[in-house]
Amino acid sequence: MALMRLDKLLALQTGVTRREAAALVRQGAACLNGQPLQDPAQRVEPACVTLHGKSLGYEEFVYLMLNKPAGVLTAARDKKQPTVMDLIPPELFRRGIQPVGRLDKDTTGLLLLTDDGALAHHLLSPKHHVWKTYRAQLSAPPRPGSEERFAAGVKLSDFTCLPAELHLLEDGSTPTYEVCVHEGKFHQVKRMFLAQGCEVLALCRTVFGPLSLPADLPEGACRLLTAEERNVLCNAKN
Repeated sequence: MALMRLDKLLALQTGVTRREAAALVRQGAACLNGQPLQDPAQRVEPACVTLHGKSLGYEEFVYLMLNKPAGVLTAARDKKQPTVMDLIPPELFRRGIQPVGRLDKDTTGLLLLTDDGALAHHLLSPKHHVWKTYRAQLSAPPRPGSEERFAAGVKLSDFTCLPAELHLLEDGSTPTYEVCVHEGKFHQVKRMFLAQGCEVLALCRTVFGPLSLPADLPEGACRLLTAEERNVLCNAKN
């Protein structure tokens, strides 16, 4: 784990300002391996620091899953519209976590956020073919043979999609399909269905790489990944 300035560490973990963190240090509230620290600028091993006798619980990287609601932008900030960053706890916002990829404003579902840049790069790199699964409610049944065209690679006006999987979940006049893709170009899933003669009425991402959207995570809510989820996710880049 990389060393970090003591005042920065305390500010990140507690929400105080750097000036307030420095004051805590000078008061003797911070210890390294049980020994009081006096220099706010000292670089320390975060896992070995306590404040008022309690561990800071610092982790080198943070991994958060969000069940993104519709009407929210996948962006760090926007002057006029709400973003996914408005939905995460302040202490994680201070860490500088960022969305891994993006979901359209009207698309809901699983979104990963992290400050692990290497992992984010791996998951977004086209050469790694990370699978994403979506549940799509359609305006009408797609044309016959759509499953075969998805599997062969749907041809759009400007590019041909990589092979994808298409499965019927609920039949009817506005059926629901599951689609699995391992690329993520702009509006791609919606355009793939348009090429089959139907529009997407609602789109929800349920799977991203090794992660699945938990049934008990409501829209707009987020949580840290479990230890098992972190291990599976981090092993995916090895």
